[in-house]
Amino acid sequence: MTQRRRSARWIVVPVLLMLAGGATALYAQSEKEPPAQVQPKPPAAVPVTAATVRTSDFPVYLDGLGTVQPYDTVTVRSRVDGQVTKVAFKQGQMVKAGDLLVQIDPRPYQAALDQAQAKKAQDEATLRNAQLDLQRAVVLARQQAGPTQQVDTQKALVDQLTAQIKGDQAAIDNAQTQLGYTTIRSPLSGKVGFRQVDPGNIVHATDSAGIVPIVKLQPISVVFTAPEEDVQRINNALAAGTVGVTAYSSDGTRALAQGHLAIVNNQVDQATGTIQMKATFANETDALWPGLSVLTRLHVETLKNVVVVPNQAIQHGPDGLFVFTIGGNNKVSMRPIKTGEEGDTSTQIASGLAAGDRIVVAGQYRLTPGALVTAKEQAPSATSAAPSTAQNGTSGKDTVERQASDAQPSQEQ
Repeated sequence: MTQRRRSARWIVVPVLLMLAGGATALYAQSEKEPPAQVQPKPPAAVPVTAATVRTSDFPVYLDGLGTVQPYDTVTVRSRVDGQVTKVAFKQGQMVKAGDLLVQIDPRPYQAALDQAQAKKAQDEATLRNAQLDLQRAVVLARQQAGPTQQVDTQKALVDQLTAQIKGDQAAIDNAQTQLGYTTIRSPLSGKVGFRQVDPGNIVHATDSAGIVPIVKLQPISVVFTAPEEDVQRINNALAAGTVGVTAYSSDGTRALAQGHLAIVNNQVDQATGTIQMKATFANETDALWPGLSVLTRLHVETLKNVVVVPNQAIQHGPDGLFVFTIGGNNKVSMRPIKTGEEGDTSTQIASGLAAGDRIVVAGQYRLTPGALVTAKEQAPSATSAAPSTAQNGTSGKDTVERQASDAQPSQEQ
């Protein structure tokens, strides 16, 4: 047993010495040879959507809130007292001017007319007799067979009867007018509302409720407002010609009718700081209805051949508004800009860009100045000019700044 242990010991020791020597050699070699350098990867290009700056005519609009009002409105009332014998219309129907609406019992007024006519006939007979007596008195006076005073008296009687007949004719005219009031006809073409009386009711000239309201729907009016700061540009547009106005549904999704500005009020409402206006619409389809709330878009001017960019291209930085422009080497840089009027999808650029510049319209959140990009061109239709959405006359510049203020500056990204 002792012999075997000694033999194993002599075998293990050399092996351990060999392993230790190999490790020492490897360590020494690693100290002499420097490690291989790792080459950094080039930064990856950032995918973005780009558009080319262009010039075009840019329509400027003022948006506001309006209420539809009838072009004309009438509350039909009776001008005489009497019993309603006939109602010739249905509630809610369209009527034309002159159509029969209501018939009031005409018999009392016909009797008054007959009485006035009879009184006139009686006075005319008396006048004829007086004229004959005057002729006789004149003949006798010429023959000195009668007094001259008789002639004068007879002339006065004839004049008196002549005046009385004129009064009779006036009474007849009045009676005919009162009789005509028993037949009530529509004073305009329009739509009738709810009637307030039924056949058999007694109506009076002093009734305040009336018989039925009628409103004219074609054409129709919309009353709306704009800020007082825009009074001058509105008046200038109106002086230059017809000013178009479009009425939209209250949610702004549907265009209801196209009309024109009819009148600007003669004073500003000091309580609200707005000017009131009225537009007229043909309303052939009855899309506008009295009392309806609508959004209005007033075309005040068209800017000719101005620089236009998509709204989403405009960013907000610590020094103001800017856009990312793409250079020939596909690297981006920040370009400060000043904006003018704003539209639904596009904004006029007052300074900072020129036609032909390439700008980033989507993907800015990953960009920093000098970043390499791969640009996908935006469809041309997406950069088309659109009407201004400056609510109640707010300038496009202010609106862009408010929208862009929510964006993070590129330096902080």
